[in-house]
Amino acid sequence: MSKHQEGPAYAHVVPVRTLLGVFGALMFLTVLTYAVTYVDLGALNIWVALGIALVKGTLVALVFMHLLWDRKFYAVVLVSALLCVMIFIGIALLDSGQYQADLIPNFAPGITLRC
Repeated sequence: MSKHQEGPAYAHVVPVRTLLGVFGALMFLTVLTYAVTYVDLGALNIWVALGIALVKGTLVALVFMHLLWDRKFYAVVLVSALLCVMIFIGIALLDSGQYQADLIPNFAPGITLRC
């Protein structure tokens, strides 16, 4: 029998200081996401935005879903899954620059079409 099944289950109490710290970090990362839109990093813009989203998602899941205090395996699975989603979305969006000019006339006038 595992230790999670012995006796009554109680919710893990998270200190208010920790919750406010995570809230502050999430607010800072939200402002950082907005600020990054004004910086031209070229192809890295999408990767920076996805990286910030990865950190925010990890913070929410680890603290607010209490994965930080559960088995570490679950945290590793979560971070691995979020990383795979980030890579998948990033690669899919990198490809979108190759066909959007064909879909909407005059959408990207700076791109010359090769017919």
